[in-house]
Amino acid sequence: MIRLNLKRWHALALCGALLGIVSTTFLPLKPAWAQARALPDFTDLVEQVGPSVVNIRTLEKVGAESPHGMPGEKEMQEFFRRFGLPMPNIPRSTPRRGQPQDEEQPRGVGSGFILTADGMIMTNAHVVEGADEVVVTLTDKREFKARIIGADKRSDVAVVKIEASGLPAVKIGDVSRLKVGEWVMAIGSPFGLENTVTAGIVSAKQRDTGDYLPFIQTDVAINPGNSGGPLINMRGEVVGINSQIYSRSGGSMGISFAIPMDEAVRVSEQLRTNGRVTRGRIGVQIGPVSKEVAESIGLGKPQGALVNSVEAGAPADKAGVEPGDIIIKFDGKPVEKSSDLPRMVGATKPGTKGVLTVFRRGTTKDLTVVIAEIEPEKSAKKPADKDEKPKLSQIGQAIGLAVSELSKEQKAGLSGQGGVRVDAAVDNAARAGLREGDVIMQLGNNLVSDIKTFESALAKVDKTKPIGLLVRRGELAQIVVIRPAK
Repeated sequence: MIRLNLKRWHALALCGALLGIVSTTFLPLKPAWAQARALPDFTDLVEQVGPSVVNIRTLEKVGAESPHGMPGEKEMQEFFRRFGLPMPNIPRSTPRRGQPQDEEQPRGVGSGFILTADGMIMTNAHVVEGADEVVVTLTDKREFKARIIGADKRSDVAVVKIEASGLPAVKIGDVSRLKVGEWVMAIGSPFGLENTVTAGIVSAKQRDTGDYLPFIQTDVAINPGNSGGPLINMRGEVVGINSQIYSRSGGSMGISFAIPMDEAVRVSEQLRTNGRVTRGRIGVQIGPVSKEVAESIGLGKPQGALVNSVEAGAPADKAGVEPGDIIIKFDGKPVEKSSDLPRMVGATKPGTKGVLTVFRRGTTKDLTVVIAEIEPEKSAKKPADKDEKPKLSQIGQAIGLAVSELSKEQKAGLSGQGGVRVDAAVDNAARAGLREGDVIMQLGNNLVSDIKTFESALAKVDKTKPIGLLVRRGELAQIVVIRPAK
């Protein structure tokens, strides 16, 4: 009995040891299995959204006497520039005898996706720009000639229409729910390879790479030909239009940008209704507000949009906006950074009234502005300078400046605004970026109309702290901070 128990004990011990070895051997694999199960499966998404993605080919009519020598050269240059590709050295062709005067040549390839079952398709504006004919190919290989409903270069959104019905339309997702680190998928035609699926994560949101759009940044592999294709979340909803990449080689480097769908839908609705997009404008050139600028003028924190110049006769000019103002709110909504303002104003219907809250010389002020419709920028002319014998300021040398009174012509070019002309900048002033010909219009929170007011303002400031000056150079104004010597 005792022997039997001992044998049984030895057998159990041996089994336990073997089990211990087995469990020790296979335990490290469990996290790997768990991790493998946690990875997303995109097969259902591809089956769900894939039929809604289309291939877009564009053609253009080229005459035998093309001024560029090769069809679509301008568009090709833009295509290669956008994607960071070196322009290929393609030999220029000459028309053969008997060749037709006008013929259709392939121009480019891109992607798109079906918005409505009756054939509305969204893509990038640069995909269809300059095309004489647009050909849409569905996943079932059916081809349709498309009609361009409208294209908006500023947002790079376009809508085209094919005559078909019963098409599989995409579902539009809520961009506000999109999170950094979330898995996303793209379907398109990179390098003309149709129905190509790539995946990655959202790298960043609200990426400022354009005047009117805060882009979605991803590490999804996007290449030439993916343009206009959808960016899809794990619920099978389109959250963006793949539009741009950052690349030094022309291929994907893990940095791509997509137009958020909420912005794209807003643009597409205007294109479908009016064939074009109307945006508001107020006629200012703006720049960012740095921490040093904010501290030097008592703003507290870097926020808002610094007004560099105001277009004469524009809505901002009529409202009383001045160069050097910092617009901190639009219609009560905070302007956190300068790029916010064009989006806010651009989304406002022309003809409506808005309220600009500006920070000016230490205080805030509300200005009512009537929004105008955006128009092409006008080229600004630099006022001519006439040589006059300068009257120098001695006190300005304390901060490295030699200044003089403005001539009559210079004052006229400033629309009656005063200031003093910089004749020389050395030491701290030179390091701040001031140079001869600049006009100082404000020192600290004090207006400068002539040498007397300049010297009075300079005498009041603490020269052991950074000094902010509103400086005009040509048609632009900016705040320059002169730091004290260390």
